[in-house]
Amino acid sequence: MILLLLLFLTSCVSGTFVVNVTQTSYQAEENQNITLEWTFSSRTDTSIHYIFIFCELFTETRPYLLFHLNEGVESPESQDPQFAGRVQWDKDVLTEGRLTLHVSRLRTSDSGFYVCDILVIPDGSNSRRCWLSVTAAEELEPQRPESPQAESWTGVWVTVGVLAAVLVFFVVCILLVCIPRYKRRTYNAAVQMVSLSEKQTIRINMSPSESEHEVKLSNI
Repeated sequence: MILLLLLFLTSCVSGTFVVNVTQTSYQAEENQNITLEWTFSSRTDTSIHYIFIFCELFTETRPYLLFHLNEGVESPESQDPQFAGRVQWDKDVLTEGRLTLHVSRLRTSDSGFYVCDILVIPDGSNSRRCWLSVTAAEELEPQRPESPQAESWTGVWVTVGVLAAVLVFFVVCILLVCIPRYKRRTYNAAVQMVSLSEKQTIRINMSPSESEHEVKLSNI
């Protein structure tokens, strides 16, 4: 009632008192924070005790009281429960002609027109509105669980990979063991062939008596 009476008493000078919004529309996502700002004409010697502010949110259903300042003192008890604990204001810049409202943890129900009626005694009163649109936050798509068939194929490929690794390991071991043995056998066979050929050559060059002597010696 006091605010309405003051508005009526200052209506004669309200034409010289100007209220504006820094933005006519805002857009944000759910759970974000936002700052709504109004400016108004104010003298340098204006006291905060002569400032009255009444801010509301108008939706399709009904209005909600966002912020109430009475003689420079905030009245949180008159605030709508929807905005309880979510609205902060800058007291230092109010006497400079700026009203900044910080709304935190936005909800989709916060969408609508925000209207602030500002009264400064004895300068006058006026109001301006801005639009806020709050969209729902994008939810991450849950990861789809792998199908049992995909899991079974994964197990098969793992098993095949392990078996292939074991097979390669055994092949390498066998090659490392067999190749040296094969080389040794080949070398021994070559040596034996060389020795036999030398013996045959010696026998061919020997006389009959020497060969008979060799046969006797061999028999002995």
